[in-house]
Amino acid sequence: MNGAGESSLKRRSKNHKSPTNGVKVANGAMAKTASTHYSDASFMKWTLADAVYVATHHWILCLFALGLLFFMGVEYTLLMVPSSAPPFDLGFIATRPLHALLESSPHLNTLFAALNTMFVGMQTSYILWTWLIEGRPRATISALFMFTCRGILGYSTQLPLPQEFLGSGADFPVGNVSFFLFFSGHVAGSVIASLDMRRMQRRELAWTFDALNVLQAVRLLGTRGHYTIDLAVGVGAGVLFDFLAGKYEDSKRKGALTTK
Repeated sequence: MNGAGESSLKRRSKNHKSPTNGVKVANGAMAKTASTHYSDASFMKWTLADAVYVATHHWILCLFALGLLFFMGVEYTLLMVPSSAPPFDLGFIATRPLHALLESSPHLNTLFAALNTMFVGMQTSYILWTWLIEGRPRATISALFMFTCRGILGYSTQLPLPQEFLGSGADFPVGNVSFFLFFSGHVAGSVIASLDMRRMQRRELAWTFDALNVLQAVRLLGTRGHYTIDLAVGVGAGVLFDFLAGKYEDSKRKGALTTK
């Protein structure tokens, strides 16, 4: 091999060594970058003044944080309800006096059931009125979403009827027919109507519906017609499906504008 070839090989060998040094440089740069990221982390800049600000201006979030820790302790230490026992329901415990009263007085139970059915009729009438008379379909769309979802969930997980259930032929659905426990359509429908009333500045009527909804929930717990979780999810469902109905209307409006 001539001298030119040897010098060419030496240059190549030097070039092959350079990537090793480059990797070291790159690793050093990455380490420096990672160190910079850690030092720039948000929590590294927190001060005592920040903690005081959070405690005074975001105290609700602090309460929820304490609630998280508390219920983590409760969940991981409580004795679970055995499969042979009825479900534990705090709402049933709170309404024991009402349950005893209604159990001892069937006529009073029937009267309350009839009044509750009238309230369901008021909900239904208002929701249909907003669509058929006022031409505002949002509450009706919300009810369609809600009851369809309720049917899917209610059939998917069929909770056992409470052992102390007090039925009535005057209760809705009238005639002692079967029904889904999860979730409460009574409560969700009332929330949907109440939210629509607030949008239309019918605040007095909305507060009236809210008060009647609370009485309805207490009665449903007292008769063991729903578990507490059915009622709580019913409130959330009313809010959720009203929101989704609004999104549905907005999407249709935007679609109509783009096609023009």
